[in-house]
Amino acid sequence: QVQLVESGGGTVQAGGSLRLSCAASRSIFSINVMGWYRQAPGKQRELVAIITHNGSTNYGDSVKGRFTISRDNAKLTMYLQMNSLKPEDTAVYYCTGGNMDSTAKYYPVHWGQGTQVTVSS
Repeated sequence: QVQLVESGGGTVQAGGSLRLSCAASRSIFSINVMGWYRQAPGKQRELVAIITHNGSTNYGDSVKGRFTISRDNAKLTMYLQMNSLKPEDTAVYYCTGGNMDSTAKYYPVHWGQGTQVTVSS
């Protein structure tokens, strides 16, 4: 069964940290690329970070230097470590699995249900 399940969201004060986890079914985790998106109220969905099966990463400009994406292939789990959180990081965060084309553009195919992250000022 194709499945992505996020956990680890919650409420934190500005400057704090959270770690999101995404448990994936094997059929998804074997996909080359996985990533995190987020969507804040009234805003477009934003790509946060992606990671390939061999561990290559890429980040959105707004989170570079603060967030770290990683994956444990043995545990079929992806993580997003979020440090120095800001109120503007408040959003629903989605775990995804998908593909990357020859130009390194990421195309998510599978989506989790999302987990809320709220950063208070």
